Amino acid sequence: MSEHRRKPPQPQGGGRAAARRGQSGSSPGRRAAPRGATGSPADSYGSSSYGPESRGAGGEERPYASRAEARRAAQRNGGRRRPPDPRGGPGGPNGRGRPAPPDRKRFIDYPRAGKYGYRRWLPSWKLVTGLFIGFLGSLVAVAGIGYAMVSVPNVAQTAKAQNNVFYWSDGSVMVATGGEINRQIVNYDQIPKEMRYAVISQENKTFETDSGVDPNGIARALFNMARGGQTQGGSTITQQYVKNAMLNDQSQTISRKFKEIFVAIKVGATVPKDEIMAGYLNSAYFGRGAYGIQAAARAYFNKEAKDLNPGECAFLAAMIKGATYYDPAGATSLDPAATPQANSKRALLQMQDTLNKMVQYGHLSASERAKYTTLPKVQSPRSNSRLSGQVGYLVDLAKAYLVNNTKITADDLQKGGFQIYTTFDKKKVGELEAAVKKVQKANIKPNLRPQTDKFVQFGGASVDPSSGAIKAIYGGEDATKHFTNNADSTGAQVGSTFKPFVLAAAMKWGVRDPSLGPVQAQDQRTLVSPKSLYSGKNKLKIKNYDRTVWTDEKNREWLQTNDGDESVGDPPNYMIDLREAMQFSVNSAYVQLGMDVGLDKVKEVALDSGLLEGSLASSNFPSFSIGTSDPSAIRMAGAYATFAASGKQNDPFSVTLVKKNTEGVVYTHKSHTKDALTPEVADNVTDVLKTVVDKGTGTNAQLPGREVAGKTGTTDGNKSAWFVGYTPQLSTAISMFRLDDNENSKARTFLEMYGTGGQKKIHGASFPSEIWHDYMLQALEGQPAVDFPAPKPIGVVLNAPTPTPTPSVTQSQKASPTPSPTPSRTRTSPSPSPSDTCGFFGCSDGGNGNGGNGNGGTDGGITPSPSPSLSTGGNGGNTRGNGNGGFFGGSAG
Repeated sequence: MSEHRRKPPQPQGGGRAAARRGQSGSSPGRRAAPRGATGSPADSYGSSSYGPESRGAGGEERPYASRAEARRAAQRNGGRRRPPDPRGGPGGPNGRGRPAPPDRKRFIDYPRAGKYGYRRWLPSWKLVTGLFIGFLGSLVAVAGIGYAMVSVPNVAQTAKAQNNVFYWSDGSVMVATGGEINRQIVNYDQIPKEMRYAVISQENKTFETDSGVDPNGIARALFNMARGGQTQGGSTITQQYVKNAMLNDQSQTISRKFKEIFVAIKVGATVPKDEIMAGYLNSAYFGRGAYGIQAAARAYFNKEAKDLNPGECAFLAAMIKGATYYDPAGATSLDPAATPQANSKRALLQMQDTLNKMVQYGHLSASERAKYTTLPKVQSPRSNSRLSGQVGYLVDLAKAYLVNNTKITADDLQKGGFQIYTTFDKKKVGELEAAVKKVQKANIKPNLRPQTDKFVQFGGASVDPSSGAIKAIYGGEDATKHFTNNADSTGAQVGSTFKPFVLAAAMKWGVRDPSLGPVQAQDQRTLVSPKSLYSGKNKLKIKNYDRTVWTDEKNREWLQTNDGDESVGDPPNYMIDLREAMQFSVNSAYVQLGMDVGLDKVKEVALDSGLLEGSLASSNFPSFSIGTSDPSAIRMAGAYATFAASGKQNDPFSVTLVKKNTEGVVYTHKSHTKDALTPEVADNVTDVLKTVVDKGTGTNAQLPGREVAGKTGTTDGNKSAWFVGYTPQLSTAISMFRLDDNENSKARTFLEMYGTGGQKKIHGASFPSEIWHDYMLQALEGQPAVDFPAPKPIGVVLNAPTPTPTPSVTQSQKASPTPSPTPSRTRTSPSPSPSDTCGFFGCSDGGNGNGGNGNGGTDGGITPSPSPSLSTGGNGGNTRGNGNGGFFGGSAG
């Protein structure tokens, strides 16, 4: 073998690696440093054994065979390289000595020693098991402490409530009421077994055998609280009893819920079931201020609890679920959906369901159950004489405002302790009641004319335009006898008092160009002047904005009738300007104007002015413009107050300040004024409505020395009549209707008022305007007479072209800011004509078309067609039930 291929001899003292280190670490004229002399960690790597085989020539310790072995050794030393050991161990400067002592063992090995990467952070099964056992032990300890600290509640010591004090607007006390607790404890044997089994069957069928606690219900309640939602009531009778017994602490917190759980566990373990049942039925709230079965029996049936029959027991079991929605007397002041009819229906269904379950679970025989298929007769919900007259309505209105607009709940009010300062003016409330009673006593004779004068009711409300504060209401004859607040919710249609919203929409949005399509026409509009001309023809064929004839889904046309089935204006074309059409309440002109503007825009203006959407009828029918909606008197007064305030809208309110005994001030009213209409629009509407009072249908409402604006309204079938009017200082709405709202009737039925009060028909110009006048005369006494702002010119005078020139209506006559001084317009029964001509923004219908003949109502009658057989004097397909449009909300039936 050649010399250059011969393997060179291995250098002494460490092999090739050492030789390379020596070469790389040396320079000419310089020797390599001895192993371990540099202080480098690599230099200190030594053998893990100290036998002769681990040493090289000359007895020198041999290093690790490779770098990989050195890394493994470092990892065995805790994942780090050891510093030099001064004792001369393997890490020492000479690579000799004893090994370093191992790491001290930790009590909790976390992060885990000897593990690398993510395994270092995974707890061992021993650690997990230990923590779990410790957690369970802690829970047991906490539960034990909690169980030991709570006590079994005593029903007789619970539910201590305070009165709520209501104040008039001047700070004087109105009444102290609302927080009293009506309770009488009765023994278990005085509670009918049917009552016990009614609640067991409906709420907790396993009551007699369960432990008293429902884990699923507890978990559900805690979960809801964690999400910030409402907690649900106790799922078992035991839990509900505990909740009732803790009435003085109804805070929805985790700590309170846990306390309730511990009390329920203790009660379930230590208290007999009959005592729990007696405690529950003696502490449950049944509505009407009644706590406990004895008070409930008295409040609803005026009898002892022991005398209740199975049907009455099942009925009272429904009241426990929430009397607001099950009491047949209704609670529309708290929720507009809680009408007497809706509540009666819910109560009957719940009662029947309870009786069926009692039969199913063997607590009642089928033959006995068959005796109770209707609601039992209940008595008046108000027996507190302090709430008689108008006070009960005022208290209900204030409480409803707080429940619907603040964080104060009905339960909070029931517990009491509040001082509630209202907007109600004691003097004005008395004057409004006196004005109603004066007219009622002089004209309404139910004993003399039972067929026409029975069931006559009035409602009224007075609102401050500058703030929206409700100054006075008339809710009915007596709050302890008549339970529906007629100022807040009636369902009576408003008729022609709705027309000002149509006029305002025409001046705010304008009419659409009939030559354009629906999309383009929305943007191409012409603002309307009150001097614009429209047809006042009776049985006017109503057209869409594009001059096509309006028809309903059955292809029936709409022929709009006027008061008395007469045309208004100068023949032969009966053109009349919008001011005069308002002055004499001409339906045909305003129905067509609403179609030209768009009923969606009319609705928008009504809502912006303060009416509630739930009180508005469908805007799919032309009659929407003449008042098929049924807002409350409060909302109508508030909406007209927007006109009085030159377009500034304030929602009506009844409470200014609330204090609580333990917390001080908890609520202060803050006004939120909105710009509903421009001053130009609102002031022009007011100017037109002044004409109604000065020279039109509302002359009965004139106040000496004061400017008054207002509008009369009478509805289809003469079933309701209104007058809504205002001065700059006060806006007031008065309604009149006949309503059979007997508490046992299935539906509230509005009755016709032909012949009522000895009059052929009831108009808004009659009794309602008289009441308005008498009240406002007194209410404004001592206040300065203030004039309305002068209106600025607005819009374009639109004039519908006529078939032939006629001098009967000249432009000079229409140019004046007020109508002709003549107090009345020509009313003529129309003669059929073969012509049927419609102009650009008005229509003169010369014939009856295919329509039939219907008279309709005084201010709001409408007649559908195309054939006499389809024609009626009613709502022409716009049928609407008796909904309610209350102060805080309403729903159309």
